[in-house]
Amino acid sequence: MSSDNPQRSAVNRREFLGRSAQRAAGVAVGVVGLTATASAAVASVSAQDRVRVGVIGVRNQGKLLAGELARLQDIEIRSLCDVDESQFAPALHAVVDAGQKAPAIERDFRRLLDDPGIDAVVIATPDHWHARMTSLACQAGKDVYVESPATHFIAEGPEMMAAAQRFNRVVQVGLQQRSGAHFLSAIDFLRSGRLGHVKLAKAWIVHRRKSIGHKPDCEQPSNVDYAQWLGPAPERPFNQNRFHFNWRWCWDFGGGELAHWGVHMLDVARWGLDVDLPHRVSAVGGKYGFNDDQETPDTLSVQYAFEQKSILWEHRLWSSHGIEGRSSGVSFHGDRGTLVVDRGGWKVYDCAESVTADSSDLQSAHLRNFVDCVRNRQTPAADLQIGHAAATLCHLGNIAYRVGYEVKFDPQFLNFGSDNDANALLVNSRPIVS
Repeated sequence: MSSDNPQRSAVNRREFLGRSAQRAAGVAVGVVGLTATASAAVASVSAQDRVRVGVIGVRNQGKLLAGELARLQDIEIRSLCDVDESQFAPALHAVVDAGQKAPAIERDFRRLLDDPGIDAVVIATPDHWHARMTSLACQAGKDVYVESPATHFIAEGPEMMAAAQRFNRVVQVGLQQRSGAHFLSAIDFLRSGRLGHVKLAKAWIVHRRKSIGHKPDCEQPSNVDYAQWLGPAPERPFNQNRFHFNWRWCWDFGGGELAHWGVHMLDVARWGLDVDLPHRVSAVGGKYGFNDDQETPDTLSVQYAFEQKSILWEHRLWSSHGIEGRSSGVSFHGDRGTLVVDRGGWKVYDCAESVTADSSDLQSAHLRNFVDCVRNRQTPAADLQIGHAAATLCHLGNIAYRVGYEVKFDPQFLNFGSDNDANALLVNSRPIVS
């Protein structure tokens, strides 16, 4: 965590948190009246039997996860944390609407980690905080559910795994396909050999996003702790086009569409082909559709070479005609047929047998798996090893694109040998100050 820095914030941290706590208290009062609706089903589970959870980052996915977890009878949402106080009210309502009392709210995630009453944390922050926050949470004795991609740099993966192992923590990565019944059945079908030898997988997302336009740097909002938001990222002035949601199109904070959606589909491709990490990666693309502040490509094709197997990735963010008739998905190509799977189900083509499967629950099943593993200390469906590998595929594709040539990767040592340009993108070059 970066130290307080007056150049990052015009507002003193202590004064800011004090004023924010007063405002946040007002937000909490606004939902007090709703807490009476807490369901008897939730109340019937004793406090001692509940896993007490804190959620860090409560906009969009964090709010969704808080609401989903709050519906589980053996979960208590104890605290919500965000650097932007405007996000508290919707997240509080999501928890209360699910039948729980309004949780406490905090501005600094370290207070959640210091709270002995919290057993586990959900990390739904921008990508650049995932690894550091996960390691700190493990050190604090908390189990972790961290959104994907698990890492922002390849070198962060081993550090996270070492922290989880050292402190005996359960860490689930938000790759919810790993808990979906129809994804599991698709993998079982691939393993059965009925498609023959499967050597090629394709993964993609094709849809129309809107341009984010151009916005100038500006003063940070008074209700945002921008210094904490930046954390381990380089110093940059505040800009709305690098903040909520759009941070993912900036290399300092995210990995573009490849890390946003690609991590999910590439994980399924890697899973189905039963491969680990590639030894060669090439990428071509660019900003073909948008003239705006995005730094990451709106068009990208990546080829990953494994031993006798390949994965191809494609994304287009200015088009609506998908691949295999689907806006996003994964196809597995064998010499006896092809299997195509997405979040809506799967189907086999050009095979002696016609097999299909409908969609299944993903998010709640994945959260249920996490909570069960917190209780029984078993390995979750998408542990850090899986999350690290899935994120690494995204980083490798982005690195190949950024250096502009095919890169040769060493999966054992997680580097590019003597390629200094590619190696420079493996790790955050900015020192992290606690």
